[in-house]
Amino acid sequence: MAKAIHMMIRVLDEERSRDFYARAFGLECADRYAFDGFTLVYLRNAENDFEIELTINHGRSEPYAHGDGYGHLAVCVEDLDGEHRRFTALGYGPNPIKEFARDGALMARFFFVQDPDGYKIEVLQRHGRYR
Repeated sequence: MAKAIHMMIRVLDEERSRDFYARAFGLECADRYAFDGFTLVYLRNAENDFEIELTINHGRSEPYAHGDGYGHLAVCVEDLDGEHRRFTALGYGPNPIKEFARDGALMARFFFVQDPDGYKIEVLQRHGRYR
C-alpha cells in the first residue's frame, strides 16, 4: 500500500514561506538540504508526518506560474471560525467561510487562503470525512 509522504511547491523566498507556514499552520522545518542551484526544506508539525517540501531555486526572481493544473492543499482544524479570525489578524486575507451541502446535509465548512507565492490552501472544519 502506498503512503503519501509529501507535496512539493516551488517558492521564491524561503524565509517568507517558512514564516507563513509556521504562523498559519504550525509547520516547522524538519529538514533543510542545500545543493548547488537549489535548496529543499521539509515542513511538518506534530499532527502527522505528511510534509510540505519547499523547493527554492537559487537565483530565481520571477514568480512561478501555477497554470491551470494546480488545485489546492487542504488542512482541517477544530475551530474554523477561530482560525479564520486568527488568519485575518495575521493579515493573510482569508476568503469568507463557506458551507457546502450534499443531499440536504452539511458536507463541509471551509475557507481558502493563499500563501506568499499564491498557492491556494483550503482550511476545513473537522467534520465528516474531513478529519
